[in-house]
Amino acid sequence: MKILFAASEALPFIKVGGLGDVAGALPKALVKQGHDVRVVIPYYSTIKPQMKEKCTYLKYFYFYLGWRNCYCGIFEAKVDGVTYYLIDNEYYFRRAAPYGEFDDAERFAFFSKAILEILPQVDFFPDIIHANDWHTALVPVYLDTQFRWREGYSYIKTVFSIHNIEFQGKYGMEILGPVLGLGDDSRKILEMDGCLNMMKGAIEQSNAVTTVSRTYAGEIMDPYFSFGLDPILSARRWKLHGIVNGIDMEVFNPATDPAIPFHYDADHPEGKTEDKKALQKELGLTVDETIPMVGMVGRLTDQKGLSLFYPIMEELMKENIQMVVLGTGYPELENFMRFCDAAYHDKFRAMITFSASMAQKIYASADLFLMPSKSEPCGLAQMIAMRYGTIPVVHAVGGLKDTVIPFNHLDGTGNGVNFQSFNAGDMLDAIRRGLAIWRDEEQRKAVTQNGMRGDYSWDASAEEYLRIYQSV
Repeated sequence: MKILFAASEALPFIKVGGLGDVAGALPKALVKQGHDVRVVIPYYSTIKPQMKEKCTYLKYFYFYLGWRNCYCGIFEAKVDGVTYYLIDNEYYFRRAAPYGEFDDAERFAFFSKAILEILPQVDFFPDIIHANDWHTALVPVYLDTQFRWREGYSYIKTVFSIHNIEFQGKYGMEILGPVLGLGDDSRKILEMDGCLNMMKGAIEQSNAVTTVSRTYAGEIMDPYFSFGLDPILSARRWKLHGIVNGIDMEVFNPATDPAIPFHYDADHPEGKTEDKKALQKELGLTVDETIPMVGMVGRLTDQKGLSLFYPIMEELMKENIQMVVLGTGYPELENFMRFCDAAYHDKFRAMITFSASMAQKIYASADLFLMPSKSEPCGLAQMIAMRYGTIPVVHAVGGLKDTVIPFNHLDGTGNGVNFQSFNAGDMLDAIRRGLAIWRDEEQRKAVTQNGMRGDYSWDASAEEYLRIYQSV
């Protein structure tokens, strides 16, 4: 099967969030199963220099986006059996960051149309175009309204994946013609609540819609989780599927990870204790393996549940624990974490930055990994934590509910701890239950072994995507 995976970011070229992980790992897993998979992303100026060196210039051409005659360059790279096409236009992609520009609607409309325009240029007409999030949501719309009658495009099917429903590509309807180059016949496809909604257009026009966990696929038909799209998704539920993401088991491997000083695996877990003591020393915490360490890595936002700490932090800090937090986000939450670092400096460290190597050290060193997200489409951190023998404590929503099974001390099954209601008291209780498991040596061994031996690879998820591709 020929598959074109369209995304606004993809490892190993550039990553901002979880989409970058998915766009890097899923095509690689599909190639291993014998399929011709190619990935198309923008040729950002911020792509890693060592990856730019792998790119070969192919050609350039021009196409119209509304009234604008746009330059479109094509670069190609091959990594791990996957062919990557990188769309070059310095006006749109020579920016300080991939997202957050005043003209994002125009930038990603250009990218979405370029994805379709390059197909004859590279002589690749796929069976499936798999678009992801709002940045490529116009691909199914342009395909159906402007390309279907062109040679080679008639039988292309589309799959659209929702990674974060909060960001939908919502703009005023006045950009429909001048910016997107679409006619009034597209108004009914894209209009919702008086606004232009690109994600809504993709849901309407795609042959199948996926999201990144089974539970989240049900949740986004509820107004609490949907950010307004629940009527559209409920009406199209027949085309909606939930597939849990995987992680790269080779990259996230405590037996080989170059970012951690001591290596270990499920059969020889001793190195985890040494990693913990090394991190305690590096951060200036008391070096004591008997003090449980609670780790958090991720964005400091309300969606990640950080507001739950406000009423219970003083109570939590009475526990004999150490807590390590890494991430950036809302200024008020960053400042709260800085305050906690100052107020409880003997047991709390807040690093308001992002460091991939420090993240790996926290995964490997922590005893509990906390994810109290208000909503979580899938989440990768909890799976990485379990891979490193760290007990996840999570709010049972979305992918967290699908991947973290509560530990049962009676039969030794399960791989973590969860709490059901988005409530600070329930979170504190879950942390204490996790600490009780960790302090019981037999239970600790059972739950961490269950986590480390779990299969979080992309193989099973790739099979599910293939079934969807074949069904459409």
